[in-house]
Amino acid sequence: MSTIKSVDRTKHVWEGWTVGDFIDSLAPEIDRIMTGRSWHRPFALKQELADWCRENQPYYKRRIPGVNNHFARMYNLK
Repeated sequence: MSTIKSVDRTKHVWEGWTVGDFIDSLAPEIDRIMTGRSWHRPFALKQELADWCRENQPYYKRRIPGVNNHFARMYNLK
């Protein structure tokens, strides 16, 4: 049995921005995408989501594992 580790939303990422700040910033658009209310088709794979997050998160264009894992878990992406 595996345990699902929760994401540390308070972890500092860049210049005062935390994992939670990036999640909150991306959440509305990801919700629109995943519910079919966007021009972008819903993500089928975790890697597609991770690539989109990296390109669309504000200011910081590097992969943030906590952000990716949060949304992948939320939308059950492998």
